[in-house]
Amino acid sequence: MKVFCALSLALFLAGCSIAPPPAPVRETPSIGKIIRLDPAFDALVPKDANIEKVATGFIFTEGPVWRPEGVLWFSDVPGNVLRSVTPSGEVKVLIQNAGGIASAPPGSFVGPNGMIAGKDGAVLLCQHTNRRIVRVGQDLTMTPYLEKFEGHRFNSPNDLIYRSDGTLYFTDPPYGLLKQDDDPAKELTFNGVFLYRNGRLQAIIKDLTRPNGIALSPDEKTLYVANSDEKKRFWMRYDVAADGTVSNGRIFYDLAGAKEQGIPDGLKVDSQGNIYAAGPEGVWVFSPNGTHLGTIQPGETAANCAWGQDGKTLYITASTSVYRIRVAIPGEKPLYQVYQ
Repeated sequence: MKVFCALSLALFLAGCSIAPPPAPVRETPSIGKIIRLDPAFDALVPKDANIEKVATGFIFTEGPVWRPEGVLWFSDVPGNVLRSVTPSGEVKVLIQNAGGIASAPPGSFVGPNGMIAGKDGAVLLCQHTNRRIVRVGQDLTMTPYLEKFEGHRFNSPNDLIYRSDGTLYFTDPPYGLLKQDDDPAKELTFNGVFLYRNGRLQAIIKDLTRPNGIALSPDEKTLYVANSDEKKRFWMRYDVAADGTVSNGRIFYDLAGAKEQGIPDGLKVDSQGNIYAAGPEGVWVFSPNGTHLGTIQPGETAANCAWGQDGKTLYITASTSVYRIRVAIPGEKPLYQVYQ
């Protein structure tokens, strides 16, 4: 009887489809945090989005721009180096002393900063030590593009953006000067936002203490400017006229009451007009009406960001590292920009 029962039980079990216990799910460790403040944020940054570290080991990264050969160029401002990185994390030094030959103490903001794709595969690059904008050719040769305003040297051009008609906007804070506003080498009495159009250079904003990141709305009717002053932390918006000049400046978002540490910095817009702005502890994402939708926090101070690859990958330069995150809405493609 016992033998029969044992045999029957064995035959029963053999005929049954008994699934093994499920294997434990191994999730990729998440870097940093994604803070979701508004339901609309999920349509921009999917809930399954992850922050990835692409490369690290730098001093202070800035000025990212995607290149058509499938790499990201970025600046190391105190390191005074222009580098590239592939999506797989392979880093290459492109230009040493990319901001100019400097004799400043270590850690000074002497190097290259903001960049933007230019005509014929070139790049326009902001230099702090040389206090100018240069054109970087495909052979990496740097030639002066803009150096002075009304006979006076710039402070230290920081960031720049093209309008679709070729109008160039750029910011000029004093960060590249060792004593900033009190530096004896400072030749301009203001820290401005400039407009270069049809060979004419104009100072269109003179009343910001630290103009920094700059971007245009997709319809090009609004200009956004970050004010990177620890005592006056806010983003501005201006109405843009047909000739490129601006008016009706007002605060877009004020960080006066924010508990997070850091200042507004570089920013970009997506094709729907949402703003991705490097700021305290990460990249702050705003709707066009100024609602703070969420924040992408890589775990380091974010300085700037740029769209790469197919336009749906947001690269973030943050202190010692370069990060990226996939988003749902493609970035607004700047003039002359080429994606894969």
